[in-house]
Amino acid sequence: RRLNVRVNVELLSISNPVHKKDLAVRLTDDTDPFFLYNLVISEEDFQSLKSQQGLLVDFSAFPQKFIDLLQQCIQEQNKDIPRFLLQLVSSAPVLDHTPVSLNVVETNPFKHLTHLSLKFLPGNDAEIKKFLASCLKCLKEDKTMLEEKLRKTEEDLTRQLSYTQQSLSEKSRELDKLRNEWTSHTAALTNKHTQELTNEKERTLQAQAQYQQQHEQQKKELENLHQKSIQQLQNRLSELEVINKDLTERRYKGDSTVRELKAKLSGIDDECQRAKQEVLSLRRENATLDAECHEKEKLINQLQTRVAVLDQEIKDKDQLLTRTKEVLDATQEQKVPLKESTEKKQSHIEKLEATIKSLSAELLKANEIIKKLQGDLKTLMSKLKLKNTVTIQQEKLLAEKEERLQKEQRELQEVGQSLRMKEQEVCKLQEQLETAVQKLEESKQLLKTNENVITWLNKQLNEIQMAKKPETSASAHGGVRTGISPNGMPDRPSFPSSGISHLISPLYAYQNFPEPAHNKNVSPHCPIPFNTQLSKMNRCSDVQTATAQPANKENSDNLGLDAKYFKKKDDSIPLRGLSQNTLNSGYLKPYLPPKAQPSPKAAVTPASAYFPG
Repeated sequence: RRLNVRVNVELLSISNPVHKKDLAVRLTDDTDPFFLYNLVISEEDFQSLKSQQGLLVDFSAFPQKFIDLLQQCIQEQNKDIPRFLLQLVSSAPVLDHTPVSLNVVETNPFKHLTHLSLKFLPGNDAEIKKFLASCLKCLKEDKTMLEEKLRKTEEDLTRQLSYTQQSLSEKSRELDKLRNEWTSHTAALTNKHTQELTNEKERTLQAQAQYQQQHEQQKKELENLHQKSIQQLQNRLSELEVINKDLTERRYKGDSTVRELKAKLSGIDDECQRAKQEVLSLRRENATLDAECHEKEKLINQLQTRVAVLDQEIKDKDQLLTRTKEVLDATQEQKVPLKESTEKKQSHIEKLEATIKSLSAELLKANEIIKKLQGDLKTLMSKLKLKNTVTIQQEKLLAEKEERLQKEQRELQEVGQSLRMKEQEVCKLQEQLETAVQKLEESKQLLKTNENVITWLNKQLNEIQMAKKPETSASAHGGVRTGISPNGMPDRPSFPSSGISHLISPLYAYQNFPEPAHNKNVSPHCPIPFNTQLSKMNRCSDVQTATAQPANKENSDNLGLDAKYFKKKDDSIPLRGLSQNTLNSGYLKPYLPPKAQPSPKAAVTPASAYFPG
């Protein structure tokens, strides 16, 4: 059988008559008071036990080692297969006052090893009585100790009870006061908050209505401006298309005239060959001078055309800039009230957020107070159930207030979202304005290209008409006299109508005159700038003159020129997109000088059409 046994190990020291030490071991059972076995081991007995069982420990270290073995047995007692066992073996079948042996056994799969075997003697009546008396004494001492503890605990509990009752009464009074104060304070706060909330709601509604009206008005104004700009651009497009059609018609007419001129040129080629033989000697002399003059005239022609085109472009750009500035000023004026309104809204929102923060801080403080009160009330829940109902109702009211505050916060968020939407709409309108400006710039570029094409066509038409004019003059006049200057060079033709008496060679008379006479140098002795007036040119006294025979324009003979002056250039570009300003400016109208009056110095019939630059 298995039994729980208490083992007492004592080291006894005896000094009478000889000082010696004994080890006393006692086995008892808490359930059976008559279960008592004793063992007393002296140093001499330990020596015989050591030699019998082969122990390696001295007498002084034996008690601790024995206790260690017992502790190992205690640790292994709850296991299914314990490693250390404590066996109590008796020779009799029943434990009936017979000596027993206590064995400490270590078990392994191979063998049961007994580390220690001690023989215990059963206690006699005197020892049992003595043991029972000691047990009674211990029980009485424990009883007296417990009674004293009980008495002390009762006194402490009564004191604590009285103190807790007093503190309860004081806390209940404080609670009532706090409740009264809290109810009055909450009522005042609710009234204030309700009034403030109603006022703020009315203000926000009024502000929202005003902002909506302003936004609608601004939107309508911007839409009207946008529609006006679109209509203006459409009108401009229609005008440009009409101009393009007119120019294409003119181009076709010019092509037909060129064809007619080619047919006439084929008949005149024979007459030109005859005139070539006469002009070869003169050409060799004037080739260098004519080439230089021709290049200079071309350069002057190009520069003047470019100046005119640039002046027109500057005027158009100035008009467009004034329009764009007006549109930008209008948009900036519209932006200013929008910015002011947004700043006011932001300041109003910041004020509302500050009030909400103060309210939330106060609510947090109230929540902390409520939590403290609830913690105090939990200890007194048994006696204060009726009072808890009141606190629950107050918590419900607070929850309702929190819900109201959350609703107000949501409304503020909605107001902020509406403000963001309005800002996005303003950004969209600005993007539309930018696209309109880009379209205007593209139309400017188209106008520039059209004006460049117009200038090129003006040059082409001038060349064609200048080529046509010598042919008519050659057919009208039978011959032209040439004047030789004192320097040995042929004279230039004079233009009496303009007041300039400058000699001109026959070859020079039949070539192109793209530039006006008053833009050329009168003579090598009297240099005159391109923009000088005719009166200044007439003052030059060193101009060499030559006489020319006046002849009838219709009956004169033609002088021969190279076929390259009458060939059509194939690298022509069709006219497209010419503006109305260029048509009305007179670039395409040839200027013919009036009939030359015979002057006392010289008289020269103009042989070519005259075109301004």
